Amino acid sequence: MPKMKTHSSLKGRFKVTGTGKIKRHKRGKNHLLAKKSGRQKNLMKTQPIMAKGDVKRLAQQLSNLK
Repeated sequence: MPKMKTHSSLKGRFKVTGTGKIKRHKRGKNHLLAKKSGRQKNLMKTQPIMAKGDVKRLAQQLSNLK
């Protein structure tokens, strides 16, 4: 049986914390930033922790990242 590999595109999109939680980036930070306020842009810097339901879907694909 071959080894389980981590999904390559997910490696750069998510980070696994030391306790096993998954952090993600907020959307809307790549372009069209001139029309957004400074507060909006600052709020996009945070990396929220993903919901439990979404973590279940990603757990198998991110199995080797921890």
